[in-house]
This record gives sequence, structure tokens and C-alpha cells, in this order.
Amino acid sequence: MRFRLTSRHSRTHRTARGIPADTCAAAWQLDVRRPLAALSLVASLGVALPLAAVPQAHAQETVTTNGLSLIGEPKYAPDFTHFDYVNPDAPKGGRLRQALYGTFDSLNPFVVKGKPGPVTLVYDTLMADSMDEPSAEYGLVAKSVTYPEDFGWVEFELHDIARWHDGKPVTAADVIFSFEALTTNHPHYAGYYANVTKAEALSDHKVRFTFDQTGNRELPLIMGQLPVLPAHYWDGSDGRDITQTTLEPPLGSGPYRITDVTPGRKVVFERVADYWGRDLPVNRGKNNFDLMVYEFFLDNTAMLEAFKGDRYDVRVENSAKSWATEYDFPAVKDGRVVLQTFTSKVPSPMQAFVFNTRREKFADSRVRQAFNLAFDFEWMNKNIFFDQYTRTDSFFEGSELEATGLPSPKELELLEPLRGQVPEEVFTQDFENPTNPDTRAVRANLRKAAGLLREAGWVVTDGKLVNGTSGEAMTVEFLLQSPSFERVVLPFKQSLERLGIEASVRTVDTSQYQAREETFDFDIIVDSFSQSLSPGNEQRDFWGSEGADKEGARNTIGIKDPAVDALIEKIIFAPDRETLVAASRALDRVLLWNHYVIPQWWSPLRSARWNRFGLPDTLPDYAPLGGFPTVWWYDDTASAASSGSSQ
Repeated sequence: MRFRLTSRHSRTHRTARGIPADTCAAAWQLDVRRPLAALSLVASLGVALPLAAVPQAHAQETVTTNGLSLIGEPKYAPDFTHFDYVNPDAPKGGRLRQALYGTFDSLNPFVVKGKPGPVTLVYDTLMADSMDEPSAEYGLVAKSVTYPEDFGWVEFELHDIARWHDGKPVTAADVIFSFEALTTNHPHYAGYYANVTKAEALSDHKVRFTFDQTGNRELPLIMGQLPVLPAHYWDGSDGRDITQTTLEPPLGSGPYRITDVTPGRKVVFERVADYWGRDLPVNRGKNNFDLMVYEFFLDNTAMLEAFKGDRYDVRVENSAKSWATEYDFPAVKDGRVVLQTFTSKVPSPMQAFVFNTRREKFADSRVRQAFNLAFDFEWMNKNIFFDQYTRTDSFFEGSELEATGLPSPKELELLEPLRGQVPEEVFTQDFENPTNPDTRAVRANLRKAAGLLREAGWVVTDGKLVNGTSGEAMTVEFLLQSPSFERVVLPFKQSLERLGIEASVRTVDTSQYQAREETFDFDIIVDSFSQSLSPGNEQRDFWGSEGADKEGARNTIGIKDPAVDALIEKIIFAPDRETLVAASRALDRVLLWNHYVIPQWWSPLRSARWNRFGLPDTLPDYAPLGGFPTVWWYDDTASAASSGSSQ
């Protein structure tokens, strides 16, 4: 149950104990590639109804609270003053400069067209995440939340002090507009909020969402993640068209506003001094920088050199080679630049080579398994990655949700009804990636791969692997968006060619990559799937059949499997933690043994920063990079001691 105002490639949200990518610069940071949704001006603004006019369900007990949690009770009581992991007295001021890879041509993230720049800081959501609980939220725009014992609906009462940056109040009509607009024109939001059958304004400051099912305790939390957009700003009276790209800084109600834009290159945010929510418990000790600057780079090498030259402040290093060889410059040696690795308690993402199973050549799982057998991770780790990575072998890597050993009795309760629909290995073997400790193992794995390809109907003719029935040659294209990742693919390409597979590598710019990914115009891409410790409805988006053919949907693999769909529903409707864990492990097994991906690797999050910032004494367990940048602050003393600063 994790969703943010970020793209599928963001990897910042609840991302990981570590970072899986290599040579994909700034993958950890705010990524603005994926728009929120395509909004429509015809979206309803809702009608404010008196409470008596709203049809009432059968009498049942309701709960009104300041917070929601999927695991037990919320940690923080209604009278809490601040989160434990913040410095409530953190000073305000200073400037934080960040770097993003790529470019942008719009500041409207609500349309599919264009590549939007960062705008997340402009908007508030109904509720705010806690970074020291696995899955918990507390009121932000919403002052309180009410739900019945069967979770059949949820109501949010809004703060009457909530204001847009133009001074107008945030109302229930804005929330209804936001919901209707987000779900009208984008498959992700349509799927994510698919269980909502009615969205209604009960008063100027109260909204209710009614669901098409009961017993799904995650649905209220999902609605709490709704970004709230200003209906009056997009009503067309000033000629604005929310369905079009624009470089006009948008109106929001959040802690920052955009003050300066250099198209394609830079976006500057200024802290809103009179931000309506600055004194809320969920905001104390947060949003501490006066200025937040995002600069875009088109070259990874140039980005690294810019950091060394103090053009931006904080960098997460995704390249093992760079981490091993590039961080011995003078500022590191004399302490002006601090190197630090971070871990968190959430699963490491499954970063992997992803097959487009919509293409017939990848429809057989034996073909996909053969590709994994040809992948020599051990050689890459030694010769390319400086032995810094660990191979990923779970979609819930490093957590209690990871499937290990043989299925437990609780897992078997869920899996036995699916026997015959899932690979038999699910019941009999613990999944392990093939290993290549020596050349003998490499040859053995290639022989096994060749055997699987023959079983699947592929034969080698004149050195080329062809389909024995159609005569089609096995050709594959690896679609990349970072040239530096080519050094990872090229050794893999050589191994595939030993099997008669004609492999090619195509690197395109981020806009082309986004377009091809969203229209499923690829053979193999590198994708990453981040998980929380409380998976839920987002599993439908990742693996569910309904999203397999919807352009722009998150199911890049194209999975259409009733058994997978059934296990997803077991996760969503798990009545207790024990069942949720068992269902997640069962799903993990089925996904792994279907060989939908070639798992890659992970490592602790490697970071470098210019020594001018303060961090809380106790860092949150469920956020990457110690809650950066939300709970960090500018340290005047440290900055003064850091000579060479360009501040």
C-alpha cells in the first residue's frame, strides 16, 4: 500500500534497505517522469449536501481518529505534538540544491503528454505518512478521519484553516474535483481508486468516499494519499487547460511554491512563510529549507563532476564503479564532503530485466528461465561492480514477506487450491537464482538454458536460435535510458549470443523511453518494483490482469494469470497480519517461479553530501536516506566550516 506523487521509477517512496540500481544516476531522488494522471475540466466539483440528505448504511460502530494504520494501532495519539524522528526545533533557512537526470518540458503533472518537472512540494495530501511506522498516516489537509467497522466507507473532515497559496480556502469541493479528475483520464488512478463507487461532499469541509466492498482496511489509507488540487484554479476562467502542458508555476496548498523556472534545466522552490499547515503535528520539524533547487543534467559524468564542483549538495551514488573510484577528491579527504550509507527496514525493490510477455517469444516461462540461466551475475559483480552488490531473489527482498524454504502450512492453505495453475516448483523447491562461481558452472547453466529453449520449441540453425514451428529468429532488444547501463547489458548480450540469440541494445532519451514503456513497445527493459511491509491494492497495479493491456498502467510485464489475481485478492483482504505475510510469500513464490523477470541486485544506499546539513539524532526506519530532504535542515555552523562552499 504505497503510492506517491512520483513516477514508477522514483524509488524514493518507502524504497528500500538499500539501492538496487547501478549507473542509473539520481534514481533515488524525486523522479518526475510519470505524470499523476490526465485530468479533465469536466470532472465534477461535487455538491455540498447536508448530512441528513446522505443515505445511511445499517447501523454499525464507527471510529473517528487522527491516524490510520494497517498494522495494529497508530503509534501517535491524537494529542501528539510531532513525530519522534524529527528535530521539532530544527532551524528554518538555507538552500538545498539537488540534481535530476534528464529534462522537462512542463509543470503540469496531470497530463500524460510531456515530461513534467518536479512539483510535488506544491501539493498537500489528505493525510501524511509516518516515516517510523510500516504503514501509517495522520491528518494533514484532513483534521480527522471516520470509518465504520466494516471499512465500507471513509469520511475526512478538513481543517477549516487550510488555504491555497492565493488565500482561498481548501474545501470539500476541491477534494471531490481532485478525485474525479485524477480517475477520469489515467489508468493508474482509475485502477488505484477503482473501489470507490461514490465521492460526495457532506459539507464545505467534510467528504465521504463509499467503496464497493467491505473488509478492505487499506482503502481508507489509500484515500488519505489523495493529492488535493484547486478546483477554482483549473475552472477555465483564466484560460488554463488542465489537459495541456504548461510552464506556468501551478497553484497549490503545500509547504513550497515555485518561484523560478528555466525550461528543461532548473526549478526553484521557495518555502511558503505563511504556509497554513506549518504548525500541524505532522509538519513540525519538517520542510526546513528556505529554497529547494532542482537542476537537470543530461549526462551522468557531468552530474558527478558537478557534485565534486559543489554545484549541488547531496548525491546518492548508484554506480558501484564510481563509488569505488571517484570519491577520493580533496573535499572528501578533508571532511567537507561526508560519505554515508543508509539502510531502512522496508524491502529492497525488485530491480530486474523485465520481459514484455505480451510478445509471443516470451510467452513460455522456459524461455524466460533460459535468459536468467545465461545471466552471469557473479562475473559482473566481480569485474564491474567491485563486489558491492547482493543478488536479489525476492519481490520482498530482506523482509518477513520474502518467501524462503518450502511453503509453510499457512501458505499451503492459499496455494493448494491453485495447484495445477502455478508452477509445481512452488510446492517443492525454494527459489534460487542460478549461480556461476566458475567457468564449469557457466557452461552447465548455458547447457541447461539450451535444453529449456529446445523444450519450448526453439532450435539452433546455422548458429541462430529459431522457432521450430514458425522459423522466426529469436531477436531481443534491451531498451535503456542511461548509456552507462550499457556496460551491464553488453556482457549479458555476449552470453545470449552463445545460445544463438541475437541481442541488441538501444538507448533512447527519457521522453522516448517513457513513451515506449507506457505503450509496451519493448522487448526487455530495466524496471523496479518497490514494496512496503503492508502490500495491498497496488499489487493489482503491479501484476493484475486488468492492467496488462492498459497503456500507461504499471503492469509492464503484461501478467494475465488468474492464480496471481487470486493471491493478490488474498493479500488485499487478509484479515490479520499472519494471513497477509503468508499471502505475500505465496505471491512471491508464484511470481518467481514464473520467471517474469531476471532479478538484478541491491546494496545499501550510498550517499555523499557537502557538510552543511543537520540530521535528526534518530533517523526514521521506513524512509530512504534518513528522511531526506523532509527532516534535514541547513546547518550554518557546519556550512561556515566547509570551505569552498558556493552558498
